[in-house]
Amino acid sequence: MERVIVVGGGLAGVRAVEALRAKGYAGRLTLVGEEPHRPYDRPPLSKAVLVGEREDTTVDASWDSLDCELLLGHRATGLRVEDRVLETTAGDLPYDGLVIATGAETIRLPGPGHQHVIRTIDDSLALREKLVPGARVVIVGAGWIGAEVATTAAKLGCEVTVLEAAPAPLANALGPELGALTAPWYAEAGVRLRCGVKVASIEEGGVALVDGEFLPAEAVVVGIGVRPSLGWVSGLEVENGLVVDASLRTARPEIVAVGDCAAWWSNRYGRRLRVEHWDAALNAPDVAVASLLGEEAVYDDPPYFWSEQFGRMVQYVGHHPGAERMVFRGDPAADRSWAVFWLDGDLLRAVLTVATPRDLMQARRLLAAGTPVDAEKLADPSVPVRNAVLAVS
Repeated sequence: MERVIVVGGGLAGVRAVEALRAKGYAGRLTLVGEEPHRPYDRPPLSKAVLVGEREDTTVDASWDSLDCELLLGHRATGLRVEDRVLETTAGDLPYDGLVIATGAETIRLPGPGHQHVIRTIDDSLALREKLVPGARVVIVGAGWIGAEVATTAAKLGCEVTVLEAAPAPLANALGPELGALTAPWYAEAGVRLRCGVKVASIEEGGVALVDGEFLPAEAVVVGIGVRPSLGWVSGLEVENGLVVDASLRTARPEIVAVGDCAAWWSNRYGRRLRVEHWDAALNAPDVAVASLLGEEAVYDDPPYFWSEQFGRMVQYVGHHPGAERMVFRGDPAADRSWAVFWLDGDLLRAVLTVATPRDLMQARRLLAAGTPVDAEKLADPSVPVRNAVLAVS
């Protein structure tokens, strides 16, 4: 293998470059990144960067020692798999091995008005200029990003309204029952939350709703989700992401995929997953690169992410759809700190914690190890999660 190309200039891309060199690949190496910036971390964009605490989140990488050609400000435009050629705005690039890490792109709403999104550092910096005291800010979408932006905007003195088409915040991610438990957080922060509201279009100066109402705003933020950035791909199977196996290989062994664009097979959950979070972008490239270089490796880490919203650290690990039951630890209506566990029989499938990082850390270990748990002990806050193990008779 004489030339490997990594297409995608995010965290997954740079970690793939590092993994290639760490595993002894000594051939030519090129990274193609659509943005002009060197790879950077995205989680701080809706937090520290937006609030003005940070200006730069560039990933610390030793590019000189990595001996990697950087084609920044260029994007992939096509793929000829039989010829092993990546088409880009910098020209055609032949490859022996290809790592696809192009991430995802934000979904936008119809209308001529300006829509702020949080996907790049330039997006975050542009919105930050609008978040001044008294500014009317309308956020469409009460998901993770919407809640984080609302948190920051309210902290900066803006008049914030959040619109959500579902009956509760985070309904798509957690279900309406759990999502509804976060609704009071908005009121505590002085944010107006309106659920069950459908947007018709984004207009100059505000948001037009389906029922004819118009909400004026100095800034409109749209956070209704993303889609894999794979419009340039041909010759490979794409189904809610680039289809890869548990080793992150496509049907072509010389092509692997990682990050937000990869739909990988999870042996743990018996289904295909596409994970849009930092943890997967950090850890999956090591497996993808091992597979590309002919090693046997499997990626099956339980998905993990976190969100900081309204003064609370919210963390989640696992995959809960289809789980048999939920077990609460603490009372969400009365306690500021609480958790919920999803179980299949006596096995943990997923965990959500609010302001209880120790519970999350201990539960994550039990989940990863497949350790049977005692539901009654899990529900008792006086019992450390690590001790909620099913007794062997």
